[in-house]
Amino acid sequence: MRWFVRFIAAAAWLALAVPAAAQYPAKPIRFVAPFPPGGGIDIVSRALGEKVSARLGQPVVVENRPGAGMTLGTEIVARSAPDGYTFLVSPINSQAIVHHLYPKRSFDIRRDFAPVARIGYGTVAFVVPQSSRAASVKDFVAMAKANPGRLTFASSGTGALIHLTGEMFKQAAGIELTHVPYKGTTAILPDLLDGRVDMALDSLPAYIPHIKSGKLRALAVASPQRSAIMPELPTMAEAGVPGVVSWTDYAMYAPAATPKEIIVLMSREVNAALQAEDLRAKLAVQGIEISGSTPEALQAELAAELEKWGKVIRDANIKLE
Repeated sequence: MRWFVRFIAAAAWLALAVPAAAQYPAKPIRFVAPFPPGGGIDIVSRALGEKVSARLGQPVVVENRPGAGMTLGTEIVARSAPDGYTFLVSPINSQAIVHHLYPKRSFDIRRDFAPVARIGYGTVAFVVPQSSRAASVKDFVAMAKANPGRLTFASSGTGALIHLTGEMFKQAAGIELTHVPYKGTTAILPDLLDGRVDMALDSLPAYIPHIKSGKLRALAVASPQRSAIMPELPTMAEAGVPGVVSWTDYAMYAPAATPKEIIVLMSREVNAALQAEDLRAKLAVQGIEISGSTPEALQAELAAELEKWGKVIRDANIKLE
C-alpha cells in the first residue's frame, strides 16, 4: 500500500510540475523588441525568432515597441500574462542604466522579469575622424589632458549606453571632455566624418564602411577581449585605459511569474538555436558574437551590470528625472 501511496503522490507532483510545458507552445509566441526596426535588437530578434519557430513548431512574431528610453516595450512585457507566449529581447546593460536613471518607471527588471538566456554581444569601438592627430588612445588622452574640456565626444543621446561609456572613459582616464548628444548614430556620423566632433565610443557596425574607406580611424574596442571582426584593434585595457569595458548586448527575459518549466524549455531552445551556423554567420556580419547562457548566469550578469553602471551614473552625477 505504501508504494501505491508514494506512486500516487509522485504522479500528482509531476502533473503539477509539467502541465504547461507538456502542451507548450500551442499558439504563436511574441518577442517584444523595445527598439525601432532595423537596429541590432530587431535584427537579433528576427533571426533568433526564425530558428526558435522552426524548433517549436509555432510562429514567432517580433513586435517592435520603441519609446521612452525603451521603457515602453519593457513595461508591455512586464504587464503581459506570464504564460510563456511573450518574451522581452533587450540589452541588459541598458536595462541596468534605465534602472538607475528612471526612478519613476512602473517596472523593476529584477522583480518583474525572469531571465531566460544570453544571446550575444556587440562591439563598441573608439573612433576618431581621419583628420585627428591622435594615432592611439594614449595620444587622445594626452591631447585631452593638455586641453581640458576642449575635446568633444559624441553619443546617441543623454543617458544612453554610448553616453555613459564616454563618461566611463573620462573617469578611467582622468580627463575632461565635452559631451555632445545626438539623436542616434546616423546623426553622429556626418559630424565625426567632418571632424566637428573629436571622438565617439559607439557600436562598431555603422562605422565599419567608413573605417575601411579610411575616412574614420578606430583606435580600440571596449570589449573585454578583441573583436572577431577587427582583431587588429586593441582592447581599451591594452590601449592604456583599463576599466573601460562596454558592449552592446542581447538577452531574453520573460514575465516574472512564467512557469519555471517553460523558462527552462525556452532557455534550452534558444541556446540550441544559437548553434546554427547560418544564424551565427548572419549576426557576425553585424558585429554580433553569439554567447548563450543559463538563466542563472544571465541573472548574475545583470547584477554586475547594475553595479557597474550605477557607479558611472553616480560619479558623473547624471540625472534625467
